[in-house]
Amino acid sequence: MSLTALTRPPRLRPGARIAVTAPSGPVVEERLAAGLDILRGWGLDPIATPQVTERHPRFRYLAGEDEKRARDFQDAWCDPAVDAVMCARGGYGAQRMVDLLDWEALRAAGPKVLIGYSDATVLHEAFAVRLGLSTLYGPMASALSFTADRAAQESLRTTLFEPEAAMTLGRPGARALVPGRARGLTFGGCLSLLTAELATAHARVSSAGGLLLLEDIGEDDYRLDRALTQLLRAGRLEGVTGIALGSWQECGPYEERVRPVLYERLAGIGVPVVENLGFGHCENALTMPLGVPAVLDAEEGTLTLETPALA
Repeated sequence: MSLTALTRPPRLRPGARIAVTAPSGPVVEERLAAGLDILRGWGLDPIATPQVTERHPRFRYLAGEDEKRARDFQDAWCDPAVDAVMCARGGYGAQRMVDLLDWEALRAAGPKVLIGYSDATVLHEAFAVRLGLSTLYGPMASALSFTADRAAQESLRTTLFEPEAAMTLGRPGARALVPGRARGLTFGGCLSLLTAELATAHARVSSAGGLLLLEDIGEDDYRLDRALTQLLRAGRLEGVTGIALGSWQECGPYEERVRPVLYERLAGIGVPVVENLGFGHCENALTMPLGVPAVLDAEEGTLTLETPALA
């Protein structure tokens, strides 16, 4: 069974309300304030949800208890005045709260924009499988990769307000790891999170017809090897039409250690692979729509959407 195009939420317009919530790790309040100011400068009406600055009473890596993070996220999504939900930061924790969400209530709230990357991969996968909704793999409100990166800000702003102007995605330095051209439906995110989602309630049953987006941070070469091998052994890469690779920050020297692993594990699939496309944990990160048809051109180093990211 091939992947099918997902429902695209409406684009944002001036005055739209965007809720910033923390489904994963705790935020730095000064950075959160800076992120809200940026969104406000775009003409949006940003609000920080009640739980966003909380801390778990025992686990320093969580922004509050699981039930509270899930309720906070769900309340934001189900608020009829909210047009988009943006994750405050990544880290870890989305896996612990995602099964506590009421998916019927989320579906009844209608299509909205979901923005986040890294740990938010868990939510992107769940929203695709449970709601059939297209989402944005993009910057998070309290992350330095958003507050201090004008290019990342502009990529997201354009996608939110003028998605027709963000149809061809690429960065200088993108190149073919495996040459070729392919068409498919975008999906993916952070490699370690995609691997961790295998065999869960929100795991896809098939990747056929998909253009897979992969990136990660802080994983040694052998851990990248292990994650890719697990995806291969689980059949998770069967039927993918092409692969776009983003950033591999803090994963070791790219040319000497990371690139050989990526090539050895992925070239044998027999599909085009482009590297250094410029998304994920990197400077000037592109906002990548998930769940939309696109064409990957490895030699040109581009991913060209066939429909705008938002309706």
